[in-house]
Amino acid sequence: MSGAPEANGASPLAEDPKSDPQYIRFKCLPPGGPLNRWSSALTRGHDFPGAQAMLYAAGVPNQDLMKNAPHVGIATVWWEGNPVFLELGKIVKRTVEKQKMLAWQYNAVGVSDGITMGHQGMRFSLQTRDLIADSIETVTCAQHHDANISIPGCDKNMPGVIMAAVRHNRPFIMIYGGTIKKGYSSLLERDVNISTCYEAAGALTYNRLHAKTNPGAEGRTPSDVLSDLERHSCPGSGACGGMYTANTMATAIEAMGFTLPGSSSYPAESPEKARECERVAETIKTTMEKDIRPRDLLTRESLENALVVTMILGGSTNGVLHFLAMANSAEVPLSLEDIDRVSNKTPFLADLAPSGKYMMEDLYKIGGTPAVLKMLIAAGLINGNIPTVTGRTLAENVADWPSLPPDQKIIRPLSDPIKETGHIRVLRGNFAPGGAVAKITGKEGLSFTGKARVFNKEHGLDEALSRGEIPRDENLVLIVRYEGPRGGPGMPEQLRASAAIMGAGLRNIALVTDGRYSGASHGFIVGHVTPEAARGGPIALVKDGDTIVIDAVANRIDITNVTDQELEERRKAWKPPVPTVRRGVLAKYARLVGDASHGAVTDQWNEDED
Repeated sequence: MSGAPEANGASPLAEDPKSDPQYIRFKCLPPGGPLNRWSSALTRGHDFPGAQAMLYAAGVPNQDLMKNAPHVGIATVWWEGNPVFLELGKIVKRTVEKQKMLAWQYNAVGVSDGITMGHQGMRFSLQTRDLIADSIETVTCAQHHDANISIPGCDKNMPGVIMAAVRHNRPFIMIYGGTIKKGYSSLLERDVNISTCYEAAGALTYNRLHAKTNPGAEGRTPSDVLSDLERHSCPGSGACGGMYTANTMATAIEAMGFTLPGSSSYPAESPEKARECERVAETIKTTMEKDIRPRDLLTRESLENALVVTMILGGSTNGVLHFLAMANSAEVPLSLEDIDRVSNKTPFLADLAPSGKYMMEDLYKIGGTPAVLKMLIAAGLINGNIPTVTGRTLAENVADWPSLPPDQKIIRPLSDPIKETGHIRVLRGNFAPGGAVAKITGKEGLSFTGKARVFNKEHGLDEALSRGEIPRDENLVLIVRYEGPRGGPGMPEQLRASAAIMGAGLRNIALVTDGRYSGASHGFIVGHVTPEAARGGPIALVKDGDTIVIDAVANRIDITNVTDQELEERRKAWKPPVPTVRRGVLAKYARLVGDASHGAVTDQWNEDED
C-alpha cells in the first residue's frame, strides 16, 4: 500500500498534509485518465481487500464492475418534510446504473426554513449550509467517489452542495429539487403561498384582513382565515414558490453552468423534473469523460452571471451571503464591492414575489430560466461563453429554447425596467462601517429617516407587533440586534417580523438588523449589518430615539444625531453579552463563523495562506 502512485491518491500520509495526495485539494489529481480515477485507489488489485469486501456487501454485483465502473455519489438533501427529493434521487440512481456506473445514494441533513421560521429552530438554518457542505465533501472523499450528483431544495442547501463540489472538485451536477406550486384559498378567492400566512397574521393583529383583503371573508373569524391559509398555502412538495432564496440560488446556479437547462424553473412535481433526473446520468458521464470540474465552472465570470441574474429577477439578499461563501470555498476573490458594482449596472426587471405579482410557476409557463438567460445573453448582460456541466457553453445550452413570448408580463423590457439599477444595495456608514445589505425595489422609496426603536432579539419585536405597540403616525427604524452570525447564534431570518409589518400596512417603518431576512421579506429592510452587535459594532451602541438615515442612492446608513465622541463613550460602557449557547453545534458555529460581509463562513480563505 505504501508504493501506490500519486495519481490514484493512495500514498501514505506525509508530514506536510498539503504535500500528500490524500489531502483533498483541487490540485490533488491530474486531469484526464479513466472515469474511475478516484475509486480505483480502492478497487484496483488487492491493495484494499477489506474495502472491496464491504463494497460487494453493499451491492457491487460482480468483479468487472468492481474493477472498472466509476462510483457516483447521489446526495439528496432529504428528510420526510421534503419527500420528493428522495424519489428524485431514486430516479437518478436507476439511470446512473443504466450507464454501467455504480450509484451510491445518501442524504445530507437540512432543515425547513418554512417550519423553523420565527422561533429558536431558525438559529440552526444557516449553519446547515456548512453541515451540508461538510457531509457531502466527507462522503465523496472518504468513499473515493468519482463524481457527485446533488439534489438540494431549500435555501441553504444549494450553496451547501456547491461549496462541497468546489472542495472535492470532482465531476458534479446539481439538480434543483424544484419549486412548489401555488396555493389557492377559496375563502379569500385568490392565489396564496407561505408568505401569505405570515402577512395575514400581521394584518389580523391590526384587525384589517376582513376589510382590506377580501369582502368574501366577511363573517369569518381570524382563526377561520388563518386555518384556511395554513391548509391551502403549500399544496405539495417543493421549495417556496416566489423569487425567495431557494429560487434565487437555483436560477443563479443555473446561470453559473452547474445544472441542466431548465432545472431551476421546473416545478418539483412536474414531469419535466422527473425527465431531468433521467437525463442527468448521461450528462454526468460527459463531465467525467471531458473532465469538467467544479472549479472550471465557479469563476469570476460565472459569479458575475449569477449576480446579474439575481438583480434582474429581484432575488433574495441571502444570495449575497451565499455568493461570498461559494467564492470563498473555490478560492475565487469576491467582495461586497463586486456585488455593489454589478447592482449599479443591472436593471431590475421581474414582477415576481415577494415585491411583485408572479411566482416561479408562472415563469416556468413562459419558458422558464432558459428563456430569461437567452434574453440576457442576447442583450449582452451575461456571458454566454462560460462552460457548463453539459460540455457546451451556456449560450449553446439555451440556443434551442423558445424565447420569452412578446406578450408576457413577468419580465419587463430592458427599455422599461421596474428600477434602472439593482434592488440589492450595499450600504456603509457610521452605523455599518463593515457593510450592510439592503433590499430596495424602489416601491418603498429610496431613502428613509426615522427614530430608532431598539430590540435586543427578534422575539422582542415580534411581541411588540403582536401587541399592536408599533404606531402608524411616526417614522421608526426598528432595530433588531444580537442576531448576527455569532450573536444569534446562527443569523436567523426574520420573515415573521417583516411579513407582519407588511401585512399590517405599516408603511412608516424601516427594519434593520445584524441578522438576515427571508427571501420572502420585502419592504424597506436592511440586514447583514457589520460589525454585528455581538462583536461590539455600532449597532450595539444605538439607543431608542437616535436618528437613523438610510440612503439607497448614496448607499449609506448613518446615525446622524450622535457625535463620534458620544459613540466612543457608549463603546467604552458597552459590555459583550454572555453567550446564551455554550455547547453543541450552535456554540461551535459561533466560535468559528466569520462576519456577514465575508459570507458568514467557518473556513475563511485568506490569500496570505497561499
